[in-house]
Amino acid sequence: MPVNLQAPDPASLFPVAGVTIGVAMAGVRKANRRDLTLFQLTPGSSVAGVFTSNRFCAAPVQLCRQHLAAAGGQDIRALVINTGNANAGTGADGLARASAVCAALADTLGVRPEQILPYSTGVIMETLPSDRIIAGLPAALAAARADAWGDAATGIMTTDTLPKAASRRIVIDGKAVHVTGISKGAGMIRPNMATMLGYVATDAVIAPALLQTLVKQAADASFNRITIDGDTSTNDSFMLIATHQAGNPCIDRLDSPAGLALSEAVTAVSVELAQAIVRDGEGATKFITVQIDGGRSEDECRQAAYAIAHSPLVKTAFFASDPNLGRILAAVGYAGITDLDQSLIDLWLDEVHVVTQGGRHAAYQEADGQRVMKQSEIHVRVHLHRGPATTTVWTCDLSHDYVSINADYRS
Repeated sequence: MPVNLQAPDPASLFPVAGVTIGVAMAGVRKANRRDLTLFQLTPGSSVAGVFTSNRFCAAPVQLCRQHLAAAGGQDIRALVINTGNANAGTGADGLARASAVCAALADTLGVRPEQILPYSTGVIMETLPSDRIIAGLPAALAAARADAWGDAATGIMTTDTLPKAASRRIVIDGKAVHVTGISKGAGMIRPNMATMLGYVATDAVIAPALLQTLVKQAADASFNRITIDGDTSTNDSFMLIATHQAGNPCIDRLDSPAGLALSEAVTAVSVELAQAIVRDGEGATKFITVQIDGGRSEDECRQAAYAIAHSPLVKTAFFASDPNLGRILAAVGYAGITDLDQSLIDLWLDEVHVVTQGGRHAAYQEADGQRVMKQSEIHVRVHLHRGPATTTVWTCDLSHDYVSINADYRS
């Protein structure tokens, strides 16, 4: 069961002017499930994105990058997403099949293929049934609605147990501006994106040149701060869409009051979506915040945080509610901070001070540690006492169900 996560109320998801969404059954891998999601964007919409760092990236990732580069991210007219098949590890044939889907949709909409962005998620090294996807496009087009964000969140799921969506409404210069997004992912999650897809749209009027900076900032504050199992997937994509329909004066600086307000809303939606992925981690029973303070740089804080968050020994201890907290210290020690002074380290579980100056705190009682470890949400804080930097990442425990889910994934 997901950790303190509920399916979003569709009524809480604000439509974004200039975006319609249709979800349909294409029979990509399993019958009787909606596995094809189509975003249609009003003419003049801008799109920017960040993608997986995996060098063995999927055909749709390669093609999406090409199309964004060809169009400069401008006047993108549709995003087409299939679940059930990742179209990764499929070579030239995979690229041809993804291109065929884009060409078919472009022909139907009367636009150029590079104005279509493709995405796939599911099983790797299986041939994409592009003919089924193309055959499903008319149904997805016919289903298009402005208020279908909840349907879209369900349509892109794979091993997720719940759909993931978030929304904000803000006012910029007297105009209502909406930010709404969805994500999917539950396993193969680690920093620099994951087997996750994320789509956030806003109707704010913003200079298109700012979108890439904004999506990178949002990703670094959200999707690049989560890890479930340390595996980086082949298909990760996080996209920011701007339809420019809200009527506000154009935002031409992110450090302006309007730019800061929009950045805050986009980041808030992105953080909510990213944390939902961790809460729905495959087999997860605990949601864990790892905070590292006192580093010389944010990079070394991140090293220590991910060493803790990736450690199977740490994660299994949390699953068992076992305060075997030396595992956390060991992870900090092998994080790669070569001149780390262990005699300065402090460690807390929530408010419980476990370690001071590199050794067990005199007042620490194991019963206090176990009390915290039994909670469904746990805050781990480590102070390195090296400088002013800090960072936070989010992870979950590692349970028996994680092995079962991934062992049975293709069955």
